[in-house]
Amino acid sequence: MRIPDQIELMSPTLEALRQLGGSGSIHEINEVVIKRLGLPDEVAQELQGQGPQTRLEHRLGWARTRLKHAGLVDNSRRGVWNLTPTGFQLDPDDPEAVSSHYGDYQRHKQSMNLKVPQSRKKERDEGLSNGPEDGFWREELLAIIREVSPDAFERLCQRLLRESGFIEVEVTGRSGDGGIDVQGTIQLNGLVSFPVMVQCKRFKGNVGPSLVRDFRGAMTGRADRGLLITTGNFTRDAVRESTRPGTPPIDLIDGNRLVEKLKELELGVQTHMVEQVILDEEWFQSI
Repeated sequence: MRIPDQIELMSPTLEALRQLGGSGSIHEINEVVIKRLGLPDEVAQELQGQGPQTRLEHRLGWARTRLKHAGLVDNSRRGVWNLTPTGFQLDPDDPEAVSSHYGDYQRHKQSMNLKVPQSRKKERDEGLSNGPEDGFWREELLAIIREVSPDAFERLCQRLLRESGFIEVEVTGRSGDGGIDVQGTIQLNGLVSFPVMVQCKRFKGNVGPSLVRDFRGAMTGRADRGLLITTGNFTRDAVRESTRPGTPPIDLIDGNRLVEKLKELELGVQTHMVEQVILDEEWFQSI
């Protein structure tokens, strides 16, 4: 059984990302592709030259690069890859459509770069800085998140965890998994790892202690730590319940922490520094 080339690996890579919920680490993507293609170990582990990278990993890397150049996937500085809106819409089971889109996108991109003068490019880039005023962007972002579907919010939390260093992050909410929406594994210094159960709540108001207790009951026997993410706020009783002695601790992320984390990780939030020039008239008068 031969190793597929980089073009043949484009469609399986798209399907792997779709299966992973729209985003995934390189390791997660590679594992899903290997399983999907049914590649035996002797094929999947064949080294590229002297190693340590395998030939399959090398070709999958080029496949991701081609998909990125086609505008179908993107990646963050933290090594997490995700489907773009166009990538979500394209049928990954149609290899010819994927390859054709790659050529069409490259020709369109080259055409647009030739048509847009440098002055217009500058205006276009500067226009990106015209966003919500500081102090209001948090409320606007929370309003946007509260309007997305429950499934989309779970995928957002999944992406947030991946970008924050979690591995093997899986959305489980759709299977009615006892109140557990997402589960993942956190690694400490690359040495110790432990599972974390996550519940995602799109609330506008306050989250009380009863929800924290119910969540803890759902995760009992499955993980020693939980994470509760909401677009609302936690009451004081809920905060006290999350760290009640003798019970598994539950970390809390309210709406404010959520949007700040999205801003920090640049997930749907862009920060543009604007140069401010201040003239010191007194300085000139003192010459």
